[in-house]
Amino acid sequence: MDTLLVLNVDPRLEEELIDFLLRQDGVTGFTAQVVYGHGPGGHMTLAEQVAGRRKRVQVQVLMQAADVRAVLDGLPGVGRDIVWWQQPVSASGRID
Repeated sequence: MDTLLVLNVDPRLEEELIDFLLRQDGVTGFTAQVVYGHGPGGHMTLAEQVAGRRKRVQVQVLMQAADVRAVLDGLPGVGRDIVWWQQPVSASGRID
């Protein structure tokens, strides 16, 4: 596993995104958590603009870089307003 793919989505897409990821051959597991996005208010509701943040679900997928494109290509079927980034991972492991 040499890449961390991070996806930030609207909470309404969480279940569909999880179902999608579970069907991907290159995804063996992932972590999901609630986060709050801060940034330009173009997609924010008025209440979110006043609060200065927007609730999101962030999913982190440790995977092979070669499999990232297949996941990204399938995301439009999950929904819109998905923010993503990819980071190299120099090492990973599991302590049992």
